[in-house]
Amino acid sequence: MDDSSELFDVVDSENRVIGQATRGEVHAKGLLHRSVHIWVFNSRGELFLQKRAMTKDDNPGYWDSSAAGHLNAGEGYLASAHRELLEELGISGELQFYMKFPASRETHWEHVETYFCTTDQKITINLLEISEGRFWPISVLKESVRNNPGQFTSTFHLFFASYLKSIG
Repeated sequence: MDDSSELFDVVDSENRVIGQATRGEVHAKGLLHRSVHIWVFNSRGELFLQKRAMTKDDNPGYWDSSAAGHLNAGEGYLASAHRELLEELGISGELQFYMKFPASRETHWEHVETYFCTTDQKITINLLEISEGRFWPISVLKESVRNNPGQFTSTFHLFFASYLKSIG
């Protein structure tokens, strides 16, 4: 199936379903919809980031969350998070809910739920979605975000600032 024909729930500002539309329609018209982002940490506390494939329609070549994706029409956030982990990184694991973010320009008009996963499983990136991926020590990541902010997605900036605030 062509990605642009995937069916998503269209939601209002309160994240209530008000209809359905294709991926192409949702993005072309800036309709509010839903997505998940998963951060995968290893046992050393390093965070795995993916570099988005150059074929992606949004933010190609930018560093982003470990795994992320849209919810399909009728799909729940947690089910979508498990699906995306498997599709993008080839792993499964226990997911811990982290935080909700309302739809905004920074989230590309998506209501987002974020989850954390800690694992030392071997990650096998899906090269159709991701050009590369690696674990980052948080101190190195903070420095890189500060010195080279343009290499990270707006969504990642939003989540990372919130994360740093939460850990002090």
